[in-house]
Amino acid sequence: MSELKLAERIKRIKPSPSTAAADRARQLREEGRDIVNLTVGEPDFDTPPSIKEAACAAIMAGETKYTAVPGTVPLRKAIAARMKQRTGVDYGLDQITVSNGGKQVIFNTLMATVGKGDDVLIPAPFWVSYPDMVLACGGNPVIIPCVEEDGFKLTAKALEAAITPNTRWLILNSPSNPTGAVYTAEDLKTVTDVLMRHPQVWLLTDDIYDEIVFTDAQIASPVSVEPGLIDRSFLINGVSKTYAMTGWRIGYGVGPAPLVKAINTLQSQMASCASSVSQAAAVAALTGDQKEVGEWLKVYRKRCELAVELLNRAPGLSCRSSDGAFYVYPNCAGVIGKKTPDGKVIENDGDFVLYLLESQGVAVIAGAAYGLSPYFRISVATSEAVIRDGCERIIKACSALS
Repeated sequence: MSELKLAERIKRIKPSPSTAAADRARQLREEGRDIVNLTVGEPDFDTPPSIKEAACAAIMAGETKYTAVPGTVPLRKAIAARMKQRTGVDYGLDQITVSNGGKQVIFNTLMATVGKGDDVLIPAPFWVSYPDMVLACGGNPVIIPCVEEDGFKLTAKALEAAITPNTRWLILNSPSNPTGAVYTAEDLKTVTDVLMRHPQVWLLTDDIYDEIVFTDAQIASPVSVEPGLIDRSFLINGVSKTYAMTGWRIGYGVGPAPLVKAINTLQSQMASCASSVSQAAAVAALTGDQKEVGEWLKVYRKRCELAVELLNRAPGLSCRSSDGAFYVYPNCAGVIGKKTPDGKVIENDGDFVLYLLESQGVAVIAGAAYGLSPYFRISVATSEAVIRDGCERIIKACSALS
């Protein structure tokens, strides 16, 4: 039997750290360990009944066949209406593509536009998949550290310094996974001003958490702040986080028609189309009553506040408030260099995360996975009781260090 020869592209990437952490927590539970899992970035709420009913109705109506590659017309119309409300921009149906989750839309976008020698700017902390997606497409992820003192947000100075003639994209994620940072209109203006001076750089926005915002100000879009970027911006979103529809796998991208056409060409050879039933459910989500969304937002905010309050009691930790999404990103610099009860030195955030898992059964994700240490990410997409239990265990673990 001949030896399997893997393509170079697969050798450049690694499995998702967040998925690996969740799998490890699940494995330990199956082995009988008492594990508090604070790794999963998935709403613990159930998909609203009205959305489920729309899916069932679609099944009974026979909407179980292939759809058009870009997505059904009703769904693209619903997306266009939402984008008009969000950004003030009128997008045509040929400027919208629907795929199997926002993750695939991002990957398709990079696959259609990035090649060898192309740079993609990624502010850190970043969602763990961005760099590996760029690598898989043959490009170079260029990481721009965004420090806590700047609210974990990209500054004009840092952006300007990172741009070269090889730069093809800047990826922005607001609200942020993992920090919960939200870019205001003023923040975005400093970024868009720089991009306007560099016409070769396109902007990709990952807006998957844009309904989960705790600040009073309405979240802004770069294309609203700077209409001059409309023709080189691609806005990516989906229904997974807002409507607790992670398993339905519906994401979408909105932007220039030539880019959408290229993405659809790729999709036609990869997945054909997204699930017809899930698309019907997504129409109901986007056009129906948004009552649950508002109720869940209040719950997420309360959970974040609880986690921040408790984590700031832990010796050696400090934690900023989260402005959105359902994550907090505590700073663990104060425990680096300390010793565990068995004499092991905590040398980095990876060591600290492992210590939490082994000593207290708390599963979180090290900041190194997100490109900025020494931090770790906690998901609050779980009950207050679980959050309180997990944070109290973290306090206990920190108190035991010397």
